[in-house]
Amino acid sequence: MTGVLAKIRVLDLSWGIAGPMTTMLMADHGADVIKIEPPGGDPYRGQLGYKVWQRGKRSAVFDLKNAADKDAFLALVKTADVLVESYTPGVTGKLGVDYKTLSALNPRLVYCSITGYGRDNPHSQRPAYDALVAARTGLQWEQRGWPEGALNHILGKPDPFPDLDIPPDWVQGAPRPGPLFPASYWPSLGAFFNASVGINAALRARELTGRGQWVETSLLQGAMAGAAGVWMRAEKAEAPGFDSWILGSKSPKGHFQCKDGKWIHNWVPNPRFILQASAGDKLNSSPDLTVQNDPDRFGTGPEELLVMAHYQPLLAEAIKKFTAQEWTEAAATAEMTMQPVRSPEESLADPLFLKDGCVVETQDAELGTIRTVGVAYKMSANPSKPGGAAPKVGQHTAEVKAEAAKAALSRPSGPPSPARGRGAGGEGRPPLEGITVLDLGLAIAGPFGTQLLSDLGANVIKINGLYDLFWHRVHIAYMANRGKKSITLNLKDPRAMKIFLDLVAKADVVHHNMRYDAAERLKIDYESLKKINPKLIYCHTRGFETGPRAGLPGNDQTGACLSGVQYEDGGMARGGKPLWSFTSFGDTGNGFLSAVAVIQALYHRDRTGEGQFVDTSIINAALLNTSYAVARPDGTGFERPRIDGMQYGYSAGHRVYETKEGWLCFVLATQEHWDEALSVLHLSELVKDPHFATHEARKLNDAQLAKLMAVKLKTRTAAEWFAEFDAAGVPVEIVSEDFSRKLHDDPEFQKRRWVVSYPHPVVGKLDQIGLLFDLSDTPGAIQGRPLLVGEHTKEILAGMGYTEEQVKTMEEQFAIGFAGMPRMPPRPAALQPAAPNAGMAGLLERESKK
Repeated sequence: MTGVLAKIRVLDLSWGIAGPMTTMLMADHGADVIKIEPPGGDPYRGQLGYKVWQRGKRSAVFDLKNAADKDAFLALVKTADVLVESYTPGVTGKLGVDYKTLSALNPRLVYCSITGYGRDNPHSQRPAYDALVAARTGLQWEQRGWPEGALNHILGKPDPFPDLDIPPDWVQGAPRPGPLFPASYWPSLGAFFNASVGINAALRARELTGRGQWVETSLLQGAMAGAAGVWMRAEKAEAPGFDSWILGSKSPKGHFQCKDGKWIHNWVPNPRFILQASAGDKLNSSPDLTVQNDPDRFGTGPEELLVMAHYQPLLAEAIKKFTAQEWTEAAATAEMTMQPVRSPEESLADPLFLKDGCVVETQDAELGTIRTVGVAYKMSANPSKPGGAAPKVGQHTAEVKAEAAKAALSRPSGPPSPARGRGAGGEGRPPLEGITVLDLGLAIAGPFGTQLLSDLGANVIKINGLYDLFWHRVHIAYMANRGKKSITLNLKDPRAMKIFLDLVAKADVVHHNMRYDAAERLKIDYESLKKINPKLIYCHTRGFETGPRAGLPGNDQTGACLSGVQYEDGGMARGGKPLWSFTSFGDTGNGFLSAVAVIQALYHRDRTGEGQFVDTSIINAALLNTSYAVARPDGTGFERPRIDGMQYGYSAGHRVYETKEGWLCFVLATQEHWDEALSVLHLSELVKDPHFATHEARKLNDAQLAKLMAVKLKTRTAAEWFAEFDAAGVPVEIVSEDFSRKLHDDPEFQKRRWVVSYPHPVVGKLDQIGLLFDLSDTPGAIQGRPLLVGEHTKEILAGMGYTEEQVKTMEEQFAIGFAGMPRMPPRPAALQPAAPNAGMAGLLERESKK
């Protein structure tokens, strides 16, 4: 198998999570990745995840402070296409391996920096541990959200239902106040996804410009990527249909415990299915459900919280009658979005995953036969598979240094190769300028991927349906549909289909996440469309792996169940309950992977003229999110850190603590950190206490140590403690409650376009998360606000040669639509969407009949 990156050489100077995962993904698709390690090896090699993230690479030890090794490394740079580093800003300059120096040696080098907070801002030198970034940015508060909801919180508005008391058992998260410490490394995972798109965009740009460039992202921008849905600020959040109950801490989220003690997640909770299916002594797997026209179905409006409070105990009681497997099987028959919550190890043992390839089985010299996350996306013209086991420290030093010596004898690099391909995409222009993408995506998983392509300069045309207005007025849709043009087409009408096929003939990419059998019925599947446009790149994304689950409805929540994300984030191994994080990378992770696959397919087409079919899924992204886990074929695992059931954190030195006022987060990673922390706490005597003096001793007495620290920390405020700990060099942050409220007004973030603002005709001034990575030579471009359904229909049709009379006739006969259509056709009952207050209306109707 020859991956799309088969001739790409990568020098990996990163450590931790984001960098190693980024280079792993490149190795999985054929790149020659050389891990450059310091003497003694990468200090983070002890984590289990390295068995996964370092696979398929070579390891060479270079001491960059040694003159001979430094010269050898610089010679190796001349042979490289990509370099990835994760040093603190300023360190590469001191080592002489900064972008300016290395790009002078190799002008075609794509140089990627993954830092904690980016360069030259007030946060840049803060300790860049994942948990501390999550604390400083307030991401730990966003795990279950705020009582008032995301939109109200960022505006400083109060809870609209202050008197509604929701029992803790009904909602997700530990039954305590305060922020939650998730197991998922959301800032690092976001930085990984950001870097992966950025590097591949730079490689594609190099095909056009002949030059490399500097790609920069950070854990801060990773946090922004995860929080894109909750860190949105709208001037008129009260606009009809805009706000919802979804991103608030008071609303139940569809988690239920079954008869066998196992948990399932039904998202969005469907009362009619649950209550009717469970009405008898046996679970009815095929009740009479026209669920799309269900009067009990929850709408999106904030007031639906009252309806959910009515139903929650009824649904919980009904679910308790049957086992998780019985519910899962019934849900599959009824095509409900319901899946069991399971551990990452159970996930890796799933035979369907193994058959699909999203999980692979390999041999590890220390652990034996192991299962890990597999291929994240597939490319029909460039099939690939993950490489071999992670190398030992310095396993390939001799051969790599021999290659460096050979490179040192070669002539110096000349000027950059001449650009090739179309004129678009030159220096200063976005990497995908001139590329046309047709987006038929639904919800978030599909549209988020095409939004990333738009931010890279692509001309994205959203193919909306006549009834998409209901979804697109909800704030969640706004996070995935900026910078696009919208044309509304009824693809069941031959005239609308002709319009679409004419667009396909001139497009570069078709991208969607509808069920593939639906695409086949419409004859807009890949085999059909490539006959019209042989160079077409066709991207399809799913909820699940290929196989029996492929046709089931899937979403972020079900992917997080099956992959183990909810299990881990809820601390279920230590007594917790499942948690669906508001900052997860299921839907959006799927979007990132689809963008990477499309960009790589464009890169391949630039070189060969060949189009292809690429695909990925939400479950693929979710498995990457839990790729720190490794399992044996029988589903048993290996020792690794797990958070506690109350979601404080991993251990006494890696968790959040409540103070007299506010919360602190610590990451005490070294003995020096512990010595200083205990000194500030006036617990210096513990440094010599055999129960706490060493790492192993602290591990054995972790609960006692955490209790001692918790009692001490309650005596002063978070701000008071922070000043002392920070001065002593202890890695600590206050868990911010207002970072999101200041985010959009930060002039440095505005300047770098990490946040963007525009007027919107519905919600007024709208502030959103902007560019997630920086490209030095071909920067991204935010092309406009979130779309209005059909607002560009007439413009696009006029450009295609349609007359005003033709457009008017098609509109009157509902073949097409446009923004502000005066009337809509009646919708079949089985396809009727839930109104914002559908559940409330149904409940009031039933109550009035009593």
